[in-house]
Amino acid sequence: MEFVRAVDEECWERGGNLCTWVYERTGENETAANFASWFVDRPLRIILILTIAFIATRLTKRWIKGLVAGIIAPKSTPTQKLEKLGIDVPSQIAAQPSARKASRAESISTLLTSTAVVIIWTITVLIILGEFGVDLAPLIAGAGIAGVALGFGAQQLVKDCISGLFMLLEDQYGIGDVIDLGEATGTVENVSLRTTVLRGVDGTVWHVPNGVVQRVGNLSQLWSVALVDVDVAYDTDLDRARELLERAANNVCEREEHVSQIIQAPRVLGVEALAADGITIRVITRVEPGAQWEIQREMREEIKNVFDADGIEIPFPQRTVWMRADEAAATTSEG
Repeated sequence: MEFVRAVDEECWERGGNLCTWVYERTGENETAANFASWFVDRPLRIILILTIAFIATRLTKRWIKGLVAGIIAPKSTPTQKLEKLGIDVPSQIAAQPSARKASRAESISTLLTSTAVVIIWTITVLIILGEFGVDLAPLIAGAGIAGVALGFGAQQLVKDCISGLFMLLEDQYGIGDVIDLGEATGTVENVSLRTTVLRGVDGTVWHVPNGVVQRVGNLSQLWSVALVDVDVAYDTDLDRARELLERAANNVCEREEHVSQIIQAPRVLGVEALAADGITIRVITRVEPGAQWEIQREMREEIKNVFDADGIEIPFPQRTVWMRADEAAATTSEG
């Protein structure tokens, strides 16, 4: 199979080109006509093709950037989301910077523009090869077969990339978020089209292909909740226990290092469970993303100190073992 056609020695017969014009003006001089075709006409057409490709690339980049910015623009701001829940919006949330949005837009725009640029310049190269007499049919057919083979052999890779694209578009999580992907839980260190890299609390680095992620739990998006369950004995005065819990939680939230992290004042929700060993009371407070663990630890410590000072018992499991009399007697006679 010939990939390059024979040189057209009779370009002047096609008409409407520089070769024909030179052929007619030079008294049907074939050498001059071919020279004009190869060294003037075709270079000019190639320059025109390259210019059009360059302009198309610039316009495509600008169009994709605007399109992506419109797609990822939030329908409601963090302030509006908090107000819908009846939460007073603190200044640190209302003035939250848009760096994350800009980062997402940049990542998605880079991906889409890179793909578009590759497509535009691939078509440009094929057109230029056609100008030099290269037969494009075998090349296009071969590329189609290679594309089908690659599609079958890299299905998981394609799945990972598509999943990663939608994760970025939907802003499911970003770098710095603490997420739960099932077996892997930790802080996101890198997000790409194919994988998500997160580091667990024990320092383990997890590389999770985006295509295998079935669900995502984001523990630090927009706001977080510091939640503490405390058990008290059944004979405890619950009103007094609620009062002490609220006091302990407020003591922690009013500390200088935590004031800026609190979005909503602590609330004692009440009795959460009547367990076998005691009554469970729950207290919560909304905090800045990622601050819940530190505040929860300090709240537990403060609650323990407040309860001890007031004489409220935090129960621990107790079991009573009963021995039947006949079994005890049999054991004694055998001894």
